[in-house]
Amino acid sequence: MKKKERIEAFVKLGKRISNLSEEEIESLSHAAKAKNGWFTYESIKKALNGIAFMLEKEKLKKWVTNYDLTGVPKVVGVVMAGNIPLAGFHDLLSVLISGHFAVVKLSSNDEFLTSKIIEWLIETEPGIKKNIEVREKLTQIDAAIATGSDNTARYFEYYFKKIPHIIRRNRTSVAILTGEENGEELKNLGEEVFSYFGLGCRNVSKIFTPKDFDLKEVFRYFEDYEAVIHHHKYRNNYDYHKSIFLVNKTPHLDTGFLLIRSTDDLVAPVSVLYHQEYDTIENLEKAILKSKENKIQCIVGRNYTPFGTAQRPELWDYADSVDTLKFLNDFAN
Repeated sequence: MKKKERIEAFVKLGKRISNLSEEEIESLSHAAKAKNGWFTYESIKKALNGIAFMLEKEKLKKWVTNYDLTGVPKVVGVVMAGNIPLAGFHDLLSVLISGHFAVVKLSSNDEFLTSKIIEWLIETEPGIKKNIEVREKLTQIDAAIATGSDNTARYFEYYFKKIPHIIRRNRTSVAILTGEENGEELKNLGEEVFSYFGLGCRNVSKIFTPKDFDLKEVFRYFEDYEAVIHHHKYRNNYDYHKSIFLVNKTPHLDTGFLLIRSTDDLVAPVSVLYHQEYDTIENLEKAILKSKENKIQCIVGRNYTPFGTAQRPELWDYADSVDTLKFLNDFAN
């Protein structure tokens, strides 16, 4: 298939997703939730909307315009993530839009939804079927893109050491508050914290605030998200970490659905938001953020990723700041 045809195939997929009815999304979420209790109707709808947001013709054309994408097609293995619904879609899209052959290893946590997306793509453009294969083991491949935990990443590094590869590890996101944020921005911060129950690498798990900043000013804007506590898996995490804090007499704040702890640590567990004060933005960037940049996916705040947009990245907002299309283009030429 030519590049123009590949773009059109994904434009059609985007329209297919955009036209899903509420009943169809409900049916999808019911089937997905049977396999993964974290996958709720709201999270699946959000993920689907995010994909449809990407798959607009002008965006796709803009995205690929700076790449040749005429090299010799290769077989690229893609190890899918399963932390949030359809987390590995961008990698699959990148491989296929580049004209390569995608050999996909599905995540057991997201097998149903990813298979459904592949099914829809083939239905809308049957010609792309020869470029996709789902396998249990990734053998006889020319390159690999794999996402996993820090532990599995070490295995991936070894397993794919003889071929070109991109290996992604655990990451999280942070927010920098200045004290000048308006109510809309703080409400959108809640979206960054609570979307997907905080399981995504683009979820904010830590906030930085100026000294003497009143955290309670932020929490009142989180009230729209308090229903999260009624999800049994989230509630279990909340109860567990609350009990640990109480037993260990760890100072913390409690909204009734979110625990806030001041710490130098970066990656907070589900139901917990970490907090740290700073003196100046310059010192924060130099002393803290720079030293932890390999663990930070994105920074939310004024002059950074705008509040409310971290969960809806553009095609060119690459995970880990690794240009996937450049990688796929370079090793094919």
